[in-house]
Formats: sequence, structure tokens, C-alpha cells
Amino acid sequence: MLQIYTKIFNELTTQELYDVLQLRAEVFVVEQDCVYQDVDGKDKKALHVLGYKNDTLVAYTRIFKPGDYFKEASIGRVVVKVNERKHKYGYAIMEASIQAVKENFNETLIKISAQTYLNTFYNNLGFKAIGEEYLEDGIPHVAMVKF
Repeated sequence: MLQIYTKIFNELTTQELYDVLQLRAEVFVVEQDCVYQDVDGKDKKALHVLGYKNDTLVAYTRIFKPGDYFKEASIGRVVVKVNERKHKYGYAIMEASIQAVKENFNETLIKISAQTYLNTFYNNLGFKAIGEEYLEDGIPHVAMVKF
């Protein structure tokens, strides 16, 4: 079972920030073999949704109010530690993130930039693809929205 916390940037402890950056690098840079600028300056504006299991960060997202990333509220940097994916923590962290968007921003319209291979995962959470597939950091993505 995940312990899920939502924090603004200034509430993150040094250890939590380290855990976030380590997990994001572990998956997005090493596992997906994608060299990109993860520390993009947007973390300071985001709400961070952290999923811990036994004091280890295993799932994470960051969320934005409308206008801070897209015109709509958004969820990004969705990540689950590779050896924890079998527990469906992606669904748990996304459901918590969707709820956090509602509670913190009073919004139900959410836009994401999803890796195309995760289309079914996001469909199961109520997101629908809009527009054409595009490359982001060399990986196929598609814009999706949830109303």
C-alpha cells in the first residue's frame, strides 16, 4: 500500500527532492535511454504527488494549475519504479493526482502529454487522445484530455 503525499516545492525535504530526482532519472534517463533536461525550472510551480512504500519513493507525478504548463490543469512526470509496476501503483498515483487537481485547483479538465505506448493506461483513467502523435525528446507522445 502506498502512502501518498502532496506538497508544494518549498515543503519538500532535501531527501524527498533527492528521491524525486533520482526516480525520474532512473526511469526517464536510464531506463528509457533519453537524454533530456529533467530539471526544467518548472518544479517550483508544481504540486508534487509522492507515493512511498516502506519509506521508498516508488511513484510520483507533478501537477500544474491552468496556465502554468498548458492552458488546462495538467499532470506530468508520471513515473513508477520499474520493480513496483506490477502492483498497479501507476493507477494509484494518477488517481491521487486527479483528485489533487480537483481539490487544489477546482478543475476537472486535465491535459497531459502521454507517451503513446501508455495510451490504454491513460484511457482506463478517463483520458482521451486529441490530435496527432508527436515526438518529445525522441519518444512518441500524444496529447490527451480528461473532462
